[in-house]
Formats: sequence, structure tokens, C-alpha cells
Amino acid sequence: MEILEQNVPLRTDDRGVVRVGNTRVLFELVVRSYLQGHTPEEIVRQYSTLELADVYGALAYFLQHRDQVEEYLQRRGEQATEVRDKLQEAEIAVLEN
Repeated sequence: MEILEQNVPLRTDDRGVVRVGNTRVLFELVVRSYLQGHTPEEIVRQYSTLELADVYGALAYFLQHRDQVEEYLQRRGEQATEVRDKLQEAEIAVLEN
């Protein structure tokens, strides 16, 4: 049997966000679901645009590059916190006017 090379089913969009397969589903959502104990099959049911093979491929990448992925997840969490803080500040400013 010839072993064929496979591409990782992850892509980075124009904003630097990693997505799974040809979908808009965020890589971090798949990883977090997996870490919460969901199986790849359950993740596909949760995000119906995903292909099962892409979820397995994304999780294989996560397991093989865990340190890098955890750094990425940390950065994404920090970005989310910054956005949330800015939105709260804007909301407070609107309410004060």
C-alpha cells in the first residue's frame, strides 16, 4: 500500500483566524469541543458544515502540535477579551450620553 501525503484541513483567513476545512467554523471551537469531551462525530453534529474527516484531521493537528495550538488559543482568548472590553467601554459611553 502506498501512503499518500495529506494536507491539514486548516486554513488561515485574511484576519489571521484559523478555520476548519472549507467552512467558516473556527479551529478553536473544534478544539474546545474536543477538550470538553465531545467526539468528532458529536462535533460534526454540532457544526453541520464540517466534514468528519476534516474534524479528525484538525484534531490530529492539535494533538501533534499541542504547544503551538495552545499558544494560538491563548492569543485568541486575549483578542476576545480586548474586543469585549472595548464593546463594554463603548456601551458605557453611549449610556452616559
